[in-house]
Amino acid sequence: MFRPAIHRIAIVAALALASTALAQEEDAALSSIVEAWLAAPHGDYRSPSFTHWNAEGEVPTTCAACHSEPGFIDYLGADGSAAGVVDAPAAINVPIGCASCHTSAAHELDEVTFPSGVSVAALGESAVCTVCHQGRASSDTVAARVEGLDEDAVVSELGFINVHYAVAAATMHGAYVRGGFQYAGRDYVGRFHHVPSASTCTSCHDPHTTEVSTEPCLTCHRGVDEITAIRTRHGDFDGDGDTAEGIHGEIETLRTRLGEAIVRYAAGVSGEPIGYAAGTFPYFFLDTDGDGDISADEAVFPNRYQSWTPRLLKAAYNYQFSKKDPGAYVHNPGYVLQLLHDSLASLAERIEVEVPAQRRQ
Repeated sequence: MFRPAIHRIAIVAALALASTALAQEEDAALSSIVEAWLAAPHGDYRSPSFTHWNAEGEVPTTCAACHSEPGFIDYLGADGSAAGVVDAPAAINVPIGCASCHTSAAHELDEVTFPSGVSVAALGESAVCTVCHQGRASSDTVAARVEGLDEDAVVSELGFINVHYAVAAATMHGAYVRGGFQYAGRDYVGRFHHVPSASTCTSCHDPHTTEVSTEPCLTCHRGVDEITAIRTRHGDFDGDGDTAEGIHGEIETLRTRLGEAIVRYAAGVSGEPIGYAAGTFPYFFLDTDGDGDISADEAVFPNRYQSWTPRLLKAAYNYQFSKKDPGAYVHNPGYVLQLLHDSLASLAERIEVEVPAQRRQ
């Protein structure tokens, strides 16, 4: 007569054990996610991305959306404020964490406006990534700055225009959002559509570590050991005769040639030697000793390059655009090839430059 009670006790005990085991699994999974996030760029609270404003004590509204979690929440309107704008400076040393992306406002976000003013809809889960990985300038920014100016005249009022950093979304959408400087009279490719299983940011990037899983790439792209060796395009875009190298190699060669052409143009047309320092704003400096290298002493803001012509500025902008998306060869190789090719062709109108005769993409 006690069996029903015993069965109930056994069932309750089993459920309790199952619940405890499930809770332990969930805790372990959450702990693993947190550890992965802390070791990734978005969770690195020591990074300059989150410490740059420490002396000021707050992240300004123009930067807060992407450089402080409270700023991103403010931008999304998840704090009850108006969406699409940051209303107040945000706290320093607060990286992009769980509350940035795991809110109803973040989950519902589906459309993002780029610096060109173009809005892209139906972004799905890539929308939150797109907010901060679109850059801060566009072809329109550069065109407006040089409008009406002589292409090869040094203009003291001109300064370098930095597209900003990690501009993958701008690369991916190509001509549609005009992230790179697009020369008049030239056609540029739009959104790079890959296979459905690799069509969103998190299809390839782990959302917490941001690391790329390369195994799915190598499953389809046979015969290579790493993704930089994947071809995706079959022309000889850099004109070196090597059609076996990955498309990454084609882009790297063209960018190197563009950097060399920028140096020659600056010396021969602008009249002042220029150099590039990859890790120091504003990146282009006066090469005071003319040795082709920017030393730590030269890479200081007072020594920034100031002899810009419109033609030089456009080419330098595209050089930087290609540098600030290291994954461009995956995100939209055709678009970056076109930008680099056309920048070389533009400089070749004034100086001797080897411009590959092959197609642009």
